[in-house]
Amino acid sequence: MNSTSIKVFPAHHTLLKLIAASGLLVSVLIFTPTASAADESNTEEKSVSLTGNSQNPEQSEQSPDKDKKNRVSLGDGVGKADIAMDRSLTGFENVNESLSLWELGVGGGAFYNPKYPASSEGRFFSLALPFVVYRGETFRIGDGGGARAVVIENETFEVDFSFGVALPSDSEDNSARVGMPELDFLGEIGPQMIFMLGNYDFDKNADGENMGTNLGKGRLDFRLQARAVFSTDFSRIDGRGYIFEPQISYQHRGLKHEDTAFNISFGMIFATEETHDYFYEVSPEFATAARPAYDAKAGYLGSELTLGLSFRVSENVRAFVGGSAQFHSLAANKDSPLFEKEVTYSIGTAFVWRFYKSDARAKW
Repeated sequence: MNSTSIKVFPAHHTLLKLIAASGLLVSVLIFTPTASAADESNTEEKSVSLTGNSQNPEQSEQSPDKDKKNRVSLGDGVGKADIAMDRSLTGFENVNESLSLWELGVGGGAFYNPKYPASSEGRFFSLALPFVVYRGETFRIGDGGGARAVVIENETFEVDFSFGVALPSDSEDNSARVGMPELDFLGEIGPQMIFMLGNYDFDKNADGENMGTNLGKGRLDFRLQARAVFSTDFSRIDGRGYIFEPQISYQHRGLKHEDTAFNISFGMIFATEETHDYFYEVSPEFATAARPAYDAKAGYLGSELTLGLSFRVSENVRAFVGGSAQFHSLAANKDSPLFEKEVTYSIGTAFVWRFYKSDARAKW
């Protein structure tokens, strides 16, 4: 399929197609937490009945709490933190503080990234945008998670619908794509599953006793994202296939300084042929002596390792700095003339100034 033959359809068609494709997944998953909870309940009842002849009622009531351990244990020297599933550890409030329902402000920053995956050319740009956070029980905006609607949520598992965007790239400013169609704004929307693998308090041991350290708290998550991709020049919307991204991420807050946070993540991206066509296909009408025709195929797009650090400048100003490396050495379309570099880099620095937070608190 060449890049100019991708079917064009209205925006509502895109969304309906996505909802139909992911609805079955959500319907199946919605019963999983209930079944797991029932199994855990039965296990706890059996445990109490087996040991009940040597325990008093108070001890029996406490035993389920003692059984709440990290799925990934770091040993008896590390305790379990009490951090909500959706809690971003890079925000203003400490992990022990409750969160406002609403926050408003302004944010801005300067960034550098490649013009498209595996491009040898990059771009510097700056942005200044409103800062809006809303922490509803179902619909949520900001706070490190973008815009999303939560479908299922418990202490260790979440299913939501999330949305992402990518900036356009002018082909005339890109030597590899001169004369080809421009890369428009890209959007992604689809379901996401998040599994909390570990929730750690490095200042306490497994028995909940304070060890007198100042090492902070952390959380390890595993995410599975499946998203529909579309591009737009704001006069029409074009479908660009689907991507699937498994990702593992770790957040940490309070290492030697309670207001400092960092995160690290690693993800792998796989995509359908339509998505790869958008970046790597060269149809015959755009072929040149230096850029032969190429038919892209589905498969592995690349991996990304991301590091980020944030810290409080004042009570209502927070700064961020971070970067990422993208790895494309095993990509499915490495032979495309538009594929230029196996490793690319991104870097950015930003700030957020919060000038309002509501007295109403989030309920989760």
